[in-house]
Amino acid sequence: MNNSVGNSARLLWAGLRALLVLTLVCGVIYPLAVTGVAQGLMPGHANGSEVTANGKVVGSGLIGQRYDLPLKRGQETAAPDLRWFQPRPSHGLGANSVNTRYSLILSGATNRSADNKELIDRVTTAKAAVVKDNSVPGHPVSPSQVPADAVTSSGSGLDPDISPAYAQLQVNRVAARNHLDAAQVEKLVAHHTDGRILGFAGEPRVNVLQLNIALRHLVNDAGTR
Repeated sequence: MNNSVGNSARLLWAGLRALLVLTLVCGVIYPLAVTGVAQGLMPGHANGSEVTANGKVVGSGLIGQRYDLPLKRGQETAAPDLRWFQPRPSHGLGANSVNTRYSLILSGATNRSADNKELIDRVTTAKAAVVKDNSVPGHPVSPSQVPADAVTSSGSGLDPDISPAYAQLQVNRVAARNHLDAAQVEKLVAHHTDGRILGFAGEPRVNVLQLNIALRHLVNDAGTR
């Protein structure tokens, strides 16, 4: 009996020591080491790719955000603030919810097929809105000019980038709303257009947050002249 109790005690003590060692290694030393390496080699990525403007964090380069007018009484969805470049639609949140404000509670694809009536109606409505919003005197927009990313959400519903074609489509509207020369805004888009990764991976893209920060500076500079 005493021998059995002794063996059990030794096994319990061995298990406890293993738990303490693994807790120290996996729960303390390893996280601190990984955090230290990440902060030393790539602090921007380690901290969530934060984007700052005027000394304040205004978002992340990895997460899209909307540019809407304040919600009015009776409205379920706020209207877009057309002074700014608009991101992709943000409907990708699975089958039971819709991400209308780039909320980080959920993310995911709509999982609707190309012949789904709800998806077709949503895309049709979105295309009509893009045409209407971006048509300015002397520069009408036709439905054939609307790129796919202007009317569809990304797989996550949180894409921070748009295509150069969608950014270019918005140039005349943004210029008119901010009383800027369209050529100035075109240069802004060109400057914030990133090419394919390593020259071949992915597609050219424009980060909407970075573009709108630059646009704000341009508007402020124009207002001080």
